[in-house]
Amino acid sequence: MPQESGVSPGGRFLSPGCVLCHQGAKMVLFVTGRCRRTCWYCPLSRERKGRDVIFANERQVASPREAIEVAESMSALGTGVTGGEPLLELDRVVEYCRALKEHFGPEHQIHLYTGLAPDEITLRRLQGLVDEIRLHPPHEVWPCILDTEFAKSAVLAREMGFLIGIEVPALPGIEDLGAALPLLDFLNINELEWGETCADAMRDRGLELEDGVHNAVLGARQWAERLAGDPKVHFCSSVFKDSVQLRERLKRIAANTARPFEEVTDDGTVVYGVLEPEGPVDGFLEEFDDDEYAVSEGRIEMAWWVLAEHGAGLPGKKYVVERYPNGGMVVEVTPL
Repeated sequence: MPQESGVSPGGRFLSPGCVLCHQGAKMVLFVTGRCRRTCWYCPLSRERKGRDVIFANERQVASPREAIEVAESMSALGTGVTGGEPLLELDRVVEYCRALKEHFGPEHQIHLYTGLAPDEITLRRLQGLVDEIRLHPPHEVWPCILDTEFAKSAVLAREMGFLIGIEVPALPGIEDLGAALPLLDFLNINELEWGETCADAMRDRGLELEDGVHNAVLGARQWAERLAGDPKVHFCSSVFKDSVQLRERLKRIAANTARPFEEVTDDGTVVYGVLEPEGPVDGFLEEFDDDEYAVSEGRIEMAWWVLAEHGAGLPGKKYVVERYPNGGMVVEVTPL
């Protein structure tokens, strides 16, 4: 086993992959959007669902080298491999995981999420590359989980040295999975989330959002509580994934990629000022060192407080930009 597992404040077991996710230290490697299952609760976006595309975090990539660049940008200590169904592209999974292990070393912790029950041949190919396997048995087999290939796969994977668990969304009847706990190292329950591609299916089943702020589905937390007493069971809330996990990952990226004049916020975003000049600004820029500003497509970007203090008399648009680090999505634009 590579990474040491952890224990949450409540005494619950946390898999090594979860420990690193809590730290925002895991890159998410989406290896394909293809999947043979049609789970009504699947939250994948239209950009990814059913499409054979690869993403490292939010960046579409085409090679292991590009994925490594994304991992380096956030000082990733591990990678979570997901989809779609990753094992439909087993060669790709092996290629990318091998590249990550060779580049970062065997201590780079990799977990893989799959809706299939990998057999011995598949597990042999993953040995030494994937440390932790998270099975996602379909909802309809939960009542008879011990009679499924997922139970056999869990036993085999554990014997072969993998850390093995089940990871599923909180759905009615989740207590049926309790029968599998003796076969597992952990059982992760994700709060059921509303998504753009599964909204109609949610409505058809009479489900609704818990509030107007988050994606959590009303009642999901209560369904998960039916297994709350076992220390192998970990519940991951929608709020945690949207705020804590994402924020910590963004902070790691910002620490590595922020320009000298960008302010890094507690949320992991970066803030800087922008001047769109209406006339010559050469004299203005002579006051600053080269690393104190940047010129991009005719705009001058610099520390927002410097622009506010020294650029007040300059003609042109002046505003403050807050965005995700490394050229990510713009969060807010505020005129100066």
